[in-house]
Amino acid sequence: MKSHSRKLLDCSVAAMVAAIDVYNKPDFRYRAESFTILALNAWELLLKSKWLVGNGNRLSSLYVREGGGRKRPRYKRTRSRSPFTHSVDYLAKKLTEMKVMNEACSKNLEALAELRNTVVHFYHKSPQLAERVQEIGMATVKNFASAAQDWFEEDLSWFNFYLMPLSFVTPPSATEVVELNKEEKNFLRYVKSLDDQYADPNARYSVSINVEVHFVRSKSVAATPVRVTNDPTATEVRLTEEQISERYPWDYRKLSDECRKLYSGFKVDRRYHELRRELERDTRFAHVRRLDPRKAKSSKKTFYSPAILQEFDKTYKTI
Repeated sequence: MKSHSRKLLDCSVAAMVAAIDVYNKPDFRYRAESFTILALNAWELLLKSKWLVGNGNRLSSLYVREGGGRKRPRYKRTRSRSPFTHSVDYLAKKLTEMKVMNEACSKNLEALAELRNTVVHFYHKSPQLAERVQEIGMATVKNFASAAQDWFEEDLSWFNFYLMPLSFVTPPSATEVVELNKEEKNFLRYVKSLDDQYADPNARYSVSINVEVHFVRSKSVAATPVRVTNDPTATEVRLTEEQISERYPWDYRKLSDECRKLYSGFKVDRRYHELRRELERDTRFAHVRRLDPRKAKSSKKTFYSPAILQEFDKTYKTI
């Protein structure tokens, strides 16, 4: 028969799997809030499991005492007369004081609990706050897997514990102005104060994790395949000016020079211009860039990706 500690551990893992599953769904309007609630529940069960291990697996060690003697203690009761159990805040504080729990991990739980209070009792709407939710959430998942390994030698790698980057964080349009409410401002200020204290990116436990997505060419079988598409329903990824320059490094002159080097009898003629203009409509091959992105009336210039040569190969004969 499983011990109480083992049962709680199994339930905590199931709760975290559910949190990740909800978060990674392609379209779920309340997913950030649902993830926060489930993830904090998973952590509370994990802490209770660890607490039982250190207290002889006695369930009474989890109950909140309200008086009585040592032999006949009196416990605080819920409306249904069940014993109140210690909160996640209490257990995290005690385990941190006992040097069982990492301090950065404890601070991450504080941020997660604060966020849970915000989304359960109020709401949040700003993309900036949603991005912070993701950073806190990724640290929560990472810390959970680390703690399960450190405390119980439980390997959770086969669960594929990860949150999909960009799964619900959509950058606002350039013209959209989002004003933070007082609660959101307070929360962002609070999380930033924690980040400033625990900012080591290589630490085993973290308060939050910043995620940056870069696209690079790779022949590795483990690489994640990414395809540029014009499909308006596809997940949107915004590139910086530097990333755009890396992806579309050739101007018209450079493209023409490369074609001269590669194709036999190549000429800059009508056939070349018609094919080039047709391919410019596809964002896989060309990008129209303003010479001064800050000015709406700035002159434009087209830049090309080397991938455009794959299409020229269909028309021209290589040397």
